[in-house]
Amino acid sequence: MTDTPAVTADATPIERRIVYVRQAGVDMLPDDLKASGARFYSVHDEAGNVLALAPNRPVAFALAERNDLKAVSVH
Repeated sequence: MTDTPAVTADATPIERRIVYVRQAGVDMLPDDLKASGARFYSVHDEAGNVLALAPNRPVAFALAERNDLKAVSVH
């Protein structure tokens, strides 16, 4: 991943929406994932809604990047 900003055709920087990545609590996992005992990371929008679950932190950041979102960590 890079911190190079996305640009328009005329090279004007585009502000990317920020999303937040944190370790997912067991209570937010679907039942089939709860039983696995594995650790997951969640990607949240600014209102706290879960947008995605990922098997690890690097994948969560990659998901955000692939969707033109800027991920930041929260605890």
